[in-house]
Amino acid sequence: MSDYKLLINGALVEGDKTMDVVNPATEEVLAQAPRASEAQLNAAVAAAKAAFPAWSKTPMAERKAALTAIADTIQANVQDIARILTQEQGKPLADAMGEVFGASAFFRYFTMLDLPVKVLDDSPNRRVEARRKPLGVIGAIVPWNFPLILMAFKVPAALLAGNTIVLKPAPTTPLSTLRIGALIKDLLPPGVLNIIADAGDLGAAMTAHPDVRKISFTGSTETGKRVMAGAAEALKRITLELGGNDAGIVLADNDPKEVAPKLFQSAFQNSGQVCIAMKRAYVHNSIYDAVCDELARLANEAVVGDGLEQGTQFGPLQNKMQYDKVMGLIEDAKSHGKVIAGGVPVEGKGYFIKPTIVRDITDGTRLVDEEQFGPVLPVIRFEDDLDAVSRANNSPYGLGGSIWSSDLDKAHALAERMDTGTVWINKHAELAPNIPFGGAKMSGLGTELGEEGLAEFTQLHIINMAR
Repeated sequence: MSDYKLLINGALVEGDKTMDVVNPATEEVLAQAPRASEAQLNAAVAAAKAAFPAWSKTPMAERKAALTAIADTIQANVQDIARILTQEQGKPLADAMGEVFGASAFFRYFTMLDLPVKVLDDSPNRRVEARRKPLGVIGAIVPWNFPLILMAFKVPAALLAGNTIVLKPAPTTPLSTLRIGALIKDLLPPGVLNIIADAGDLGAAMTAHPDVRKISFTGSTETGKRVMAGAAEALKRITLELGGNDAGIVLADNDPKEVAPKLFQSAFQNSGQVCIAMKRAYVHNSIYDAVCDELARLANEAVVGDGLEQGTQFGPLQNKMQYDKVMGLIEDAKSHGKVIAGGVPVEGKGYFIKPTIVRDITDGTRLVDEEQFGPVLPVIRFEDDLDAVSRANNSPYGLGGSIWSSDLDKAHALAERMDTGTVWINKHAELAPNIPFGGAKMSGLGTELGEEGLAEFTQLHIINMAR
């Protein structure tokens, strides 16, 4: 019997098969996870569909109470969940605890929102109301870099709006999500929230399922294209939060010693496995050498190791495939730039890569043009601010970006020119549950978080009445 179970129709059940979950710090099997079959996926969708009529009519106050109970339960079990998260994902335990607390806070945030009726016209001749109705069954697909916080981008908003859900965590990081499912299974009516785990083989079936009304997907751009194609047959709603190649533009008026630690954290949080991490740093020529030196110093001082070990700042890459990809990009970059920190494999077990800084590299190289999603930062020289923005925009991606300057007016003017969903000034990769988040270009479709993100889990319903 597995210690972890699927959650289908309010019951914890074994998968039809099992699969290994590997600890990326040790390369050893951490646990056997249940692996759902397509029949179990269909059962989960059927349970969600059956639960929808009653849940969609449940008073908003009761739905909020359920979200509050879930938030309380997650928070009460933070240490247990965080330890599982560190072992399956790799991040340091303190970061894992922050993610669990964050997930709880996101559930709590959505209890403060409502979906009020908006009166668009109340004239002698007519009354027009804009209402928000739930869609039905939501398929939520979550990646492996932040399994819990990204789950909390989707689940509380979908539930508050009156939808029911089938949630599918990533194949390599299902355990912390399944653990939460076991803790909260009695806090919602059966079928309202179902959690299945797979080996990466059920996404297409979920996307194409005729009873799933919307897919909310976070992951790579290539997989997002397949999700969009799979949803097209039924014209079902989709939200896609996809890859990014975020640029940070560091103007000449920065103090290298002050700005470098902020750039470093923006690039290397979660070992660079962040969709909105700074993945390209454009630094003005006048401070270029000094900023590179400071970044290299920080990289050389970084403590890389098992996330359960005290003092670890950066854990391993989450899986072997990603490790191999990043190492390949580093090797390619050695032919186009100069590695001034890191850049070599870490001996022993685990998918560890030390923070790597590459200077004297430019656009048109793989490391600059592709999304590395790992602990390596190319630092690119520029002379003209507008040229730097143009080069940053010359990418198929448009998730986020940042401008760094003591002149806020200049920074704001440049931020307006950035072709991204979010632009930060003097910071990078900051998210909050009340701030809408979404990508431009090939970084996605739709919006998550905030009132706008909640609305995306609804159908706009207009009642236009003559008087």
